[in-house]
Amino acid sequence: MSIDLQQFHQIFFEESEENLEAMEQGLLGLDVGAVDAEVINTIFRAAHSIKGGSGTFGFTAAASFTHVMETLLDEVRAGRRAATRPLVDLLLRSVDCLRGILAATRGGGEVDAAAVAVVRGELERALHGDAAAPATRREPASDRHGDAAEGWRIEFRPHAHMMQTGNDPLRILRALSDIGEVEVRADVSRLPVLADLEPEDCYLAWTILLRGAIAREQVEENFDWVREDCDLAITAIEPQAVEPAARAGGAAVVQTAEAPSGGPGGQQRPSSGQRVTTAPQETSIRVGTEKIDALINMVGELVITQSMLNTLSDRFEAGMIDRLRSGLAQLARNTRELQEVVLKIRMLPISFSFNRFPRLVRDLSAKLGKRVELKISGEQTELDKTVLEKIGDPLVHLVRNALDHGIEMPEVRRASGKPEAGTIHLSACHEGGNIVIEISDDGAGLNPERVFKKAVERGLVSPEDVLTEEQIAELIFLPGFSTAEQVSDLSGRGVGMDVVRRNIKELGGTIEVRSRRGEGSSFRIRLPLTLAILDGQLVCVGEQIYIVPLVSIVESLQVRRQCVNSVAGTAEMYRLREEYIPIVRLHSVLGVSARCTGLEDGLLVVVEADGQRSGLLVDDLMGQQQVVIKSLETNFQRVQGISGATILGTGKVAMILDVPGLIALSRRKAGSPVAGNMVKAA
Repeated sequence: MSIDLQQFHQIFFEESEENLEAMEQGLLGLDVGAVDAEVINTIFRAAHSIKGGSGTFGFTAAASFTHVMETLLDEVRAGRRAATRPLVDLLLRSVDCLRGILAATRGGGEVDAAAVAVVRGELERALHGDAAAPATRREPASDRHGDAAEGWRIEFRPHAHMMQTGNDPLRILRALSDIGEVEVRADVSRLPVLADLEPEDCYLAWTILLRGAIAREQVEENFDWVREDCDLAITAIEPQAVEPAARAGGAAVVQTAEAPSGGPGGQQRPSSGQRVTTAPQETSIRVGTEKIDALINMVGELVITQSMLNTLSDRFEAGMIDRLRSGLAQLARNTRELQEVVLKIRMLPISFSFNRFPRLVRDLSAKLGKRVELKISGEQTELDKTVLEKIGDPLVHLVRNALDHGIEMPEVRRASGKPEAGTIHLSACHEGGNIVIEISDDGAGLNPERVFKKAVERGLVSPEDVLTEEQIAELIFLPGFSTAEQVSDLSGRGVGMDVVRRNIKELGGTIEVRSRRGEGSSFRIRLPLTLAILDGQLVCVGEQIYIVPLVSIVESLQVRRQCVNSVAGTAEMYRLREEYIPIVRLHSVLGVSARCTGLEDGLLVVVEADGQRSGLLVDDLMGQQQVVIKSLETNFQRVQGISGATILGTGKVAMILDVPGLIALSRRKAGSPVAGNMVKAA
């Protein structure tokens, strides 16, 4: 009976990614010169798991590369080698290289053999203590890990149970054929008669002649994951002993002149220059059993409620009204709890995104010549998997900006009375139905005069505009803005912060910046916990009902005529305490009829988007509720100002308003400037 190992590939790759994360975090946490035994053991075990799994599934590129890493880690673990800064850097590069190998293997692509050879060469030189040796050099034949002049004679006798552990001798023979010319003689003397044969037992043994200038270590690593399940003897072939393998009775001979197209396990390798189309990968979530138990429990409650309501429906009488109401209330309660349980299944801790930043900060601070300490808090805060995947890139850009623009050079910080090492703080927490992520630093902060000057130079604002410091800070989110003096691989092209804001807006979130010159900056991101459901305020405009996301609403108020002013005879502004905000007549922008055309007859819903406030004029407020978001773009064109739709309890469809898009649309219709629409009241 053969076992299809492909069914386990998905689990292997997921576990390998977790092991890679564990290795990277462990290496970053190593105290150079005083290695914590538990930390190095954790790193070693992660590498060993990847090597073992790769060997089992026939992923030889990953298995052989990890074997060299594991050998180096074993020396550190045994105290024979110090964990120096260069060694940790090399092992971190090796983790990156191994991640690339596994990604290519998972997607059916081609492994970058040249890049792998470079890193592997560095590992082998570090292992043998020869930093000057080229990557392709081998040790002399006299060394026990050196080359044989002609090759190796391998006596390979698997134990009967070896195939039951998931190992297949055929993969090992194929792997050997990848590194040299192979002649194989099979010993079938232990093969029983057919009636006594156990399909899962191994009865064969092999004598293998592997020809070529091949290091013994390279031969041995092909047997690393089966050493406990076989008898193995490897001896060098002397020149006078080279002759074809004897074709004795009872032996079957297999001669391989060249490596097969597939590696162990039949993994296909594209030829050089061949383009590979990567198949879409399945995504999955690991869910704790307690969440599954809660879901099963809630389904059971629903079944009980359904049974009760079915009993009422069989013979319903007027006296059963109270029981019906009680049953419907219980159904509503169960449905709400079921919704919460199902949403929790998709929730993952934000540490999955935060874990990449210690490595990023370490590498970039070294590249920039800065000293930076990264602090992380709230990493167990949970949010929806989809939101988690999409927020990663904006966070990376913000952290890179803090390193490049925020934190000063050590000598500058010392001159200004600050510690030489700057601090970047990454935090997350729940606030209501949202998650708030904050990236702050104790660097130089924004220079308002410089930011305004750059914005004028790039034509983003007019020199005559009068802006507050808060409005000037918002200019960094305009397309094309940059304060970098020269273009580098980190900054200076004017592409980035506008994309960050756009990506966050697409997630239904907001971002705001606070900065004090000489003290640092803070970027505060507010996101919904899930993209499937939002808390909304129902508003009425004529006969239509619209939903405004609660996250965008600041307050609602009755319009007072004395607070309304007109600008240039057309644009209407409302005086709200210390500032004027533009009024957006919702019926006019959306092209519908309104019951209240006079400002005093309607209500003003004050909303905030992109750091700017506006007032949406509506006929009435109808209450708040959670709504399920339905996309319209599958069947309709994208409509600016509308982010989706939902079905209300009455069965009527209501549009969900995209507040930033709605405000931008109203500005365009009114010919308002891009910046400075919010003016301080005199």
